Amino acid sequence: MNIRKETRDTDGPNHVAIIMDGNGRWATQRGKPRLFGHQAGARRVREVVKACPDLGVKYVTIFAFSTENWKRTQTEVAGLMALFRRYIQREANYLHRMGVCVRFIGDRVRLDKKLQALMDFLEDLTKDNSTTHLTIALNYGARDEVTRATQRMAVEVAEGRLKPEQVNSEVLASFLDTYVLPDPDLVIRTSGEARISNFLLWQSAYAEYEFIDTHWPDFTPEVFEAVVNRYGGRDRRFGAARA
Repeated sequence: MNIRKETRDTDGPNHVAIIMDGNGRWATQRGKPRLFGHQAGARRVREVVKACPDLGVKYVTIFAFSTENWKRTQTEVAGLMALFRRYIQREANYLHRMGVCVRFIGDRVRLDKKLQALMDFLEDLTKDNSTTHLTIALNYGARDEVTRATQRMAVEVAEGRLKPEQVNSEVLASFLDTYVLPDPDLVIRTSGEARISNFLLWQSAYAEYEFIDTHWPDFTPEVFEAVVNRYGGRDRRFGAARA
């Protein structure tokens, strides 16, 4: 497995990861059911992805459903799963025409077979695209990801294909769901919460973070641009002292 590494000549982020929070609260404030907010949030994804090329963002990763979200009501979970299926069916051709390469990360085993088939279809349809790389974290949790990665790595060691002394951070990273992606430069969380909620813990070790009050359905391309521009003014030293 090859880990994709990229360098940039611009000050903007190459890879932006987004925790799309606040759909339910946005709907509740309007006297609507929570799923109304999730539907509005799904529509916002299209606008944000469309804005990426103009902002110099090559990779965008969105947190759609976490391993902890199964704790929500059965009605909300079922509605979200139906929304994911409709999103893929509705957006597949549009994303393909826009040159978007779509990947899914997370544990697919618990997802229903129809949704898994649609995910496979969308990945295959867009696999050769390169304008924007959209990664959708679905039934994803960073601790679960690292656990699954170490289990696969342990099998390689047990079967003699990998020596224990060969295991280092790069080898471990090659077993993660994101092995083909560069690490995020910027992580955005909407809706005013200042926590990372088990999202890309390994990959975001040196990412910059933005916690903003805007609910996800109100996260317009203009808000996105403002956050990206603020990133350009940050001094990223990766543990080194200021020169």
